[in-house]
Amino acid sequence: MTIKNKRDRHLDLGCGNNPRNPYAANELFGVDLSLESETINDHFRSCNLVCEPIPFEDSYFDSVSAFDVLEHIPRQSVDHQKKLIINPFIELMNEIFRVLKPGGLFYASTPAYPSPEAFQDPTHVNIITEGTHQYFCGSKPDAQRYGFHGHFLAIEAQRIYPKYSQTAERSLINRLKNAHKKYVKRSISHFVWQLQAVK
Repeated sequence: MTIKNKRDRHLDLGCGNNPRNPYAANELFGVDLSLESETINDHFRSCNLVCEPIPFEDSYFDSVSAFDVLEHIPRQSVDHQKKLIINPFIELMNEIFRVLKPGGLFYASTPAYPSPEAFQDPTHVNIITEGTHQYFCGSKPDAQRYGFHGHFLAIEAQRIYPKYSQTAERSLINRLKNAHKKYVKRSISHFVWQLQAVK
């Protein structure tokens, strides 16, 4: 897939010290749980994505990415004080939808079932499958019953060799190489989503 219109503002979730910019946006922003204090500024902010809102205003970004992040966000948790079951993964998807502009793109790359990479890290608590993204897509997404308030359109959803997932651009040569890897290797570890916010 070729993304023709360049994005102005991009947010990388779980950016660490090396924020990613898969759409080659003009301005790069990031959030991470463990940013060093000298790194925190208007563009890079500290945030625990499991239990805090993304610290940016509504409809601020043209695109958002999450590289190897979603699998660390619990599907369910308990608020013992309020005696409530909460859904951190659903809430994060709400937050991503909130900060995206109409037509904005969400790009996620995660290790996915049945690949061993999805399970071997003990901090992976949210196993992603080839159908997980569908819960957030369509005019009446299935995740609405769990509190999801958005509406995404799936632009891309495919298994991918990790080194080809670093950019949203899919050149013909990389598509052929990735297809070859699928053919010769039983399982490619990662799955990529590109979802467009419908607002």
